[in-house]
Order: sequence, then C-alpha cells, then structure tokens
Amino acid sequence: MPRVLTVLAVLIPVFSVLWVCRSFIPVFDLVASLPLSWPLAVHPDNENSQQAYDYGHSDDSGQKPLQASDFVDHHRPKHHEHVPVAAHTDSTKGQFTRKIVAVGDLHGDMPNALEVLQMAGVVDENGDWSGEVDFFVQTGDIIDRGDDTIKLYDWMDKLRDQASAVGGTVLSHLGNHEWMNVIGDWRGMLVLRSRLCSFLAWARRYQELQYVHASEIKTFGSVPARQEMLSTGRIGRSWATNYTTTSRLPLHPALGPPNTDYDPASPSLSDFPLSHAAISFVHGGLAPSYPDLTPFPSRINEISASLLHKLQHRTQPPPHPPYPYPGLPHDTTLAEQRLYGGDGPLWYRGWALDPEEKVCKEVDDVLKKTGTRRMVMGHTPDFQKIVSRCDGKIIIIDTGISHAYGGALSALSVTYTLTPNALNTLGEKIWTETEVVKALYLDREVVLAQDEREVVGDFD
Repeated sequence: MPRVLTVLAVLIPVFSVLWVCRSFIPVFDLVASLPLSWPLAVHPDNENSQQAYDYGHSDDSGQKPLQASDFVDHHRPKHHEHVPVAAHTDSTKGQFTRKIVAVGDLHGDMPNALEVLQMAGVVDENGDWSGEVDFFVQTGDIIDRGDDTIKLYDWMDKLRDQASAVGGTVLSHLGNHEWMNVIGDWRGMLVLRSRLCSFLAWARRYQELQYVHASEIKTFGSVPARQEMLSTGRIGRSWATNYTTTSRLPLHPALGPPNTDYDPASPSLSDFPLSHAAISFVHGGLAPSYPDLTPFPSRINEISASLLHKLQHRTQPPPHPPYPYPGLPHDTTLAEQRLYGGDGPLWYRGWALDPEEKVCKEVDDVLKKTGTRRMVMGHTPDFQKIVSRCDGKIIIIDTGISHAYGGALSALSVTYTLTPNALNTLGEKIWTETEVVKALYLDREVVLAQDEREVVGDFD
C-alpha cells in the first residue's frame, strides 16, 4: 500500500501539470476532442456542485468572422452523394408545394453544420442559400461545446438575409444553452484546484459540465467581451430581433405567415379545413402541464421576449461557477419563471424520454391547443438517428451533430403538397393533401411519416 500511495503522489501532480499545460501538447488536444458519453445539460435547479472556474487569462484577440466558404475544402471528405431536393414548384396545374428543412443542436461546430446544410440542400457548395427550400428551421443550442459560436451566428444571419431576398425564410430558436449563457450560467471552463483531493471529483464531473470552453471564450477576446456580445452586442441583438422560443409554421399560406396565432377559442379557426395544417418547433418541448400554450405561439414568445430583455439589459453578473448562480432578475414574473422551469419549452424532455404509451396519450391534446399536426424539437439527443414517435406526431431531431458528441449528421425534411382533385356534388373543390416527412443522413433517407388526406374548400 505505501508503494501505491507513493506512485499516486507522483503521478497525480504530473498529470495535473500536463493537463494545465495541455494547449502546448498536441496529443491532449486529440483527447479533448473525443466525444462526450452522455452530455445532457442539467437544469440549474438540479445543479449542486461548485466547480473551479478561471476567466482571468484569456487573450485580447477577437475572432474575425469567417465565411462558410472558408470551410468548404477543409471539413471531412465527402463520402456521400448529394441527393437533389425537390423544388418547391411543380408542373402540375394548381398544385401547391412547400419544402421545409429543420436541423437540431449545432453546439459550436461550423464544419459539421455546413456539411449538414449542404446535404439537405439548404446551402450550396459555397455555403450560400441555395433556393431549393422554402423554410429552414434551426431549433436552438448553436452555442457551447465548440469554438465556432461567432461564426455560426454570423452565418445564420447571412442565410436569413439571403433567403429573404429570394422569398425564402429562416426560422431561428433560442435553446436552453442560449438562455444559460445570457443568464450567466457558464458551467464549464474548469481548471484544477490546488488541493489534489479535488482532482478526482473534478475529473468525474468534467465531461458533464464542460459547456463553455476556455478556447471558445478566447474567440471573443475575454469574458467581458463575450458577455457584451451576448447581451447588447451583435449576437445578443440578433437573438432579440431574429430568434424566438417557439414557432408555428403553417404548411399552406391560407393559414397566414409563420407564427400566425392559433387560438382554440376561435370558432372560425376550428371550422377551417386546414386549421391544424402546421408544425410547431421548439428546443425542449411543449409540455402538457405547461400553462401558457395558447394563443400559440405568441403567448410563449411574448414571455420569452420580456425575460430576454431583462437579462440582456441588467448589469452582467460574473459567470457561474465559481461565482454563485446569478438566477433570474428580481423582477421576473411567475410566467417568466415558468418559461425557464423544468416543464417549460426550453428544458422539457418528456416527449423524448417518457414511455410511448404515456406520450401518445398526451400528445393530441397539445396538438389541438397549438393548432398543429406534429411537433419538432431538439435538446434530447439520440446519437444515431432522428426519433419519430406516435406516427410522426413527435419528432426529436437532435442527433449530436457537433464533434463534441460524435453523433449522426442529420436533417429533417418535410414536403407538403396540396393538389386539386375534383369537384364534389355541391360544386366544392376537393384537394389531395400530402405530407412526406423524412430523416436525411449523409448516406440515406428514411421516411418517418407519409400522410395523405382529402380536404374540401377554396385554397387558391
């Protein structure tokens, strides 16, 4: 036993020094790049540890924004053949087609994000808007776990402008990691404490809590510079202007533009044949117990905008840890607290983790309230595939795209068509309505749902 203690007394300090100096040793960078085993973010109400945190040694060099095309020849070699995406126009007289692509958590990985959007037909070989889709939806958690935060947000803003110029639309959402950062919950950026007894406990927690990397903070220049950028700076302003917590995307323009409200109390909506021909998008999930589902989506997004404004315009607290968790502002309303709660749209995992029988029993009521046919969310990863539950009413699209996870590169594709069929005996138009929902991967496509129905009405 004395020999064992002697060996440990020598090895632990040596490894501690090596880890602190890992930036000078290439092999440590390789080890650090290995995927995390089960890196689910923990709601702050369940976080009890106080980890060491060092933010005093970042350099002053800011990150110069890169163009997506800077990565085209440098990310992993293509081992798939691009499958052309169906155009959103059709030669069939009177047929309407809408093409939607959605992508889950990106977590600081520009090369993988670029490869996914190219594979799905959203962008071309230069990383510019392709015009092959009508809507591109991203469900949040662009930030953390990787170093490409600034590049990704700048790219999303560029795509938003390019799409708008040609009649396309980019819908962006705030995930729990965007909210964590603006609150001041920067769990991660861990360093060793001086006492050796703390090392083993730190090592056990390192993978779980490594959200904000020291290298990512350096791309902003410093901790204060990062705080400013995410609050009143360029990224923060884009969050406030262009990002929502949830959205309702109609499949047909007869329902109005994206985020047109659905209120189940309105009799005119409930009688409309296409009243629920829409999809909800959110980062975590719209829980059955959540009280602010209607009118959808404006109620949630109004609460979200109010809380975001309070967080971005308060004096920025020192990040947690090692400083205490700053929490929500003192004037936060009960509705704002509930938004960020465990069953709120940012953190809820029930649709992904609860038993099939339970979720399929509960989902129809939420769809009815929100005026939708299916809900799409990220947040809870499956590292092998996009998960479809209850015949495609629930779809979870987080597959660990970032290299931090080593998951599957994937995108969700929804193609909606409304085709004129005939007239009924009353002279009313009969249409064939079709939704084809696919999971897109580098080497294959998987049909998750293919629904067809007849509807009667005038939708020209």
